[in-house]
Amino acid sequence: MAELVLADVTKRFGPVTAVRDLSLTVADGEFVVLLGPTGAGKTTTLRLVSGLERADGGKISIAGIDVTKLEPAARDVAMVFQQFSLYPHYTVYDNLAFPLRSPLRRLPEPQVEERVRQVAALLRIGPKLQNKATHLSGGEMQRVAIGRALVREPAAFLMDEPLSSLDAKLRADLRVEMKRIQLDLGATILYVTHDQVEAMTMADRIGVLREGELVQIGTPRQIYAEPDSLYVANRLGSPQINVLPVGSLGIMDGPAGAATIGVRPEDVVLGAGGVAARILTVEPLGAETVILLEVSGSQVHALAGPGPALRPHDNSTVRVIPGSTLFFDREGRRLPWAARNERSDRSELRHGT
Repeated sequence: MAELVLADVTKRFGPVTAVRDLSLTVADGEFVVLLGPTGAGKTTTLRLVSGLERADGGKISIAGIDVTKLEPAARDVAMVFQQFSLYPHYTVYDNLAFPLRSPLRRLPEPQVEERVRQVAALLRIGPKLQNKATHLSGGEMQRVAIGRALVREPAAFLMDEPLSSLDAKLRADLRVEMKRIQLDLGATILYVTHDQVEAMTMADRIGVLREGELVQIGTPRQIYAEPDSLYVANRLGSPQINVLPVGSLGIMDGPAGAATIGVRPEDVVLGAGGVAARILTVEPLGAETVILLEVSGSQVHALAGPGPALRPHDNSTVRVIPGSTLFFDREGRRLPWAARNERSDRSELRHGT
C-alpha cells in the first residue's frame, strides 16, 4: 500500500467550486473517512484521486508519484462504488477474477485462482464462488464488489459510500468486516460517507467537509469532543448536540464573545438537582434511553442509563456535567474555555449520586 497526498486541490464545474484548495494526507495503511452532507464535495474528491475527474488546480500524489495528469488506469487505485456494479451473469469467481484477466494484467490462471480464493476467504464468501451474482444477497454482492477491488492489490482503495444501500443490520456487519480487512491487509483507504456511525466506527481519522472545503480533520474522538465549529459539532452525535443560548441550563460562566452553548446529551444529567425540567418524550433504546425535555422554554435531549422508569409529563431537574460545555461565537466558531479540562466523574453524576 502507499501514502496518498492531495495538495491544494481545486475542482470547478462552471460557476460552482466543488472542491476548494483541499490538502489532505492519507498515510500508508491509514483509514481516512471524509464526512459531510450531500454536496460537500466527497465524491468529487474521490473522482479526482481516481482520475475520473481532472483537477483545475493543485497536485495529487500516490506513493510519492505525481498522478495529477495521469489516466485512471495508470494510478494504481481501486474504487468501490455505492452500487454493486457486478456482472450479473458471471459467477462470483469470475467477477472476482475479472480485474486479473484484464489486458493490463493477464495473470496466469493459477495465480488468478490463488488470489481469488485468498480474497474470497478473507471476505468469507468462499462457499459462494460458483454462484451467479444475481443469486446473492445484498450483503454478499457488496462483499464481491469489495473483493473485486481487493484482488488487484492496488496502492490505495477509494470507497464511495459502499454500504449506504444496505439495511441497518448488514451495514453494521460489514462495518466490522471492512475494518478487520483493512487492519489485516494494512490497506490505505480513503472512504466517503454522510453516515456518522460509519465514520466513528471505522476511521483512524475523520475529515469533515463543508461546501468543498476541509474544515477539520482529526481522530474520531478529537472531532467529537473538540469540534472547531458548530458545523462540525452537529456532524457527529446521536441525538445531536443541544445548541442553546448562553445562560441556558444554569451555565452562567463562559468565554467573552460566546453566543451559544453546545451540550452533548450524555452530559445532561437528570434528577441530580439543578434546573427544573419537564419530560416531553421517552425513547427506550435498550442500554440507554433518549429523553426529550423542556427546560426554560427550550427543548433539550438527554441520555439516561438504567434507573427508575421515566414517563412523559413527569417533572425533574437537570444539570450539566462540569466542564463539558462547548462555547461558540456568533459565526459558529468554538471558543476555548479552560473549564472544559475540569471534568467531574461522569458515571456518578449520571446516576445522581
